[in-house]
Amino acid sequence: MVEYKPAENTTSAFKGLNNVYDSVKENLLRTVDEMAKAQPQYYQSISNLQLDYIQTAKNIIQTTVSTQKQLLGNNWSIHSSGPYAEQLVNQSNQITNSTIRAVDVNNQLLINSLDTLRENLKVCNRTIDTVTEFNNNVMRA
Repeated sequence: MVEYKPAENTTSAFKGLNNVYDSVKENLLRTVDEMAKAQPQYYQSISNLQLDYIQTAKNIIQTTVSTQKQLLGNNWSIHSSGPYAEQLVNQSNQITNSTIRAVDVNNQLLINSLDTLRENLKVCNRTIDTVTEFNNNVMRA
C-alpha cells in the first residue's frame, strides 16, 4: 500500500486559503462593529424626532382649537348649550377613549412582534451554531 502525503505547495495553498477566510471574517466583523457604533446615535435621533412630532401635533391642536374658539365665540352667535352640545361632547369622549384603546392594543401588538422577532433571531443563531457543529463533526468523520 502507498501512503498519501500531500505535496508541500498544497499545504501552503491551504494556509493561504485559511488566511483569506480569516481576513474576510475579520473584515466582515469589523464592518458590523462599525455599523453597531452608530446605533445609539440613530436611536437618539429617532427619539428626538418623535418628541418633536408630538410637540408639533400638540401645538397644531392648541392653535387650531384656540383659533376656532375665538372665531366662533366672538363673531358668530351660535347657541352651544343644550342636548346637542352635550351629545357632541359625549361622542367625542367615546371616540377618544376608543382611539386610545386601539392605540394601546396596536402598541402591545408591535412590542410583542418585536419581542418575537428577537426570539426568532436567537433561535436562528442557535440553529446556525448547531448546523456548524454538525458540519464540523461530519468533516472530522
